[in-house]
Amino acid sequence: MPTNRRSLMAAAGAAAAGVAVGAPAAGRARITRAPAKPIVINALGGLENPNLALDRPQGHPTDTSQPDLDDRTIRDARAAGLTAVNITLGYVAGPDEPFEYTIRTIGVWDRIIRERPNDLIKVNTAADILRARDTGRVGVIYGFQNAVQIGDKLERIDTFGDLGVGVIQLTYNPANQIGDGSMAPENRGLTPFGHQVVERLNARAIMVDLSHSGEQTCLDAIAASKRPISINHTGCRALCDLPRNKTDAELRGVADKGGFVGIYFMPFLNLSGHATAEDVVAHIDHAVKVCGGDHVGIGTDGDTTSIDDLSAYQAHLAKEVADRAAAGIGAKGERADTYPFVVDLRGVEQFRKLRGLLKARGYSTGRIEKIMGLNFLGFAREIWG
Repeated sequence: MPTNRRSLMAAAGAAAAGVAVGAPAAGRARITRAPAKPIVINALGGLENPNLALDRPQGHPTDTSQPDLDDRTIRDARAAGLTAVNITLGYVAGPDEPFEYTIRTIGVWDRIIRERPNDLIKVNTAADILRARDTGRVGVIYGFQNAVQIGDKLERIDTFGDLGVGVIQLTYNPANQIGDGSMAPENRGLTPFGHQVVERLNARAIMVDLSHSGEQTCLDAIAASKRPISINHTGCRALCDLPRNKTDAELRGVADKGGFVGIYFMPFLNLSGHATAEDVVAHIDHAVKVCGGDHVGIGTDGDTTSIDDLSAYQAHLAKEVADRAAAGIGAKGERADTYPFVVDLRGVEQFRKLRGLLKARGYSTGRIEKIMGLNFLGFAREIWG
């Protein structure tokens, strides 16, 4: 029975979300029923209109700290049924000073949310996700896709936590001061400083995200963490042997710790580079078999607004792939002749279509709703409260 105000509030929130109160030994409350209004949580995605970037001439100077968010972005997110999304802000790569750039982008998003109070809500707790659903707004989760901006200063983790950052991915594709990314050939694992970072993230109740990490870094972080841990956007290496995908050992390790795995809508799901919606379903299905039905969701790594002119996008894509390769941040499987998304699972119908495909695969409504958002919600409650 709840014995204090926080426990009582958590119990009330669990009931509102259709979550059973009283977590099992693995750590997370089990879902007993779907909520009256479906929840869709994108564990890593975008909240922008990619067509705005395409409308700018190539070579046109842009401030990358300013997202391409407009009224269409909000309309499409609502039309798609998106409840909340973990966006990428802060430094990932490039010429900017990592810490300064990260602080600036946090300020930009704070301003955007202040200016759109009827459209957006900043997510600090699992209850904020439910509030987004109940008020018809989109919850914005602040997340990093690199932790290089921590530098050698653990106290910066406290700064980021105070500013509302809820997710910190330890590495991008290359190595950093914390560990090796998925494209670092040495696969050296978590550094001594990386162990301190995981400990501090645990203490600050910030999600430790192992997407993009090298296999040994991932396994080391799972062992080091005293709290559940996540891989917010990935695929299954057993189905497609590419470095950005996770081995069964990594997936199982996260699940055994009570964590969360999000499957992306990316070309890395098929060795041809031309992944389809059926590939997404196959990777979700494999992850469920490895991790169990309470630990798998979606992290699309994409927007809900579609690119309108794929032919025009092709030239931009070729430059982007070349620039990423030149900067040493590209991943094996990125090519100019493939799209960084699943063509037949994009736009405002992507989540409804995925629900239909999962149903055709034999998934029950309850299991589908877990995958679409309830599993992430339970994980968020475990980490953020």
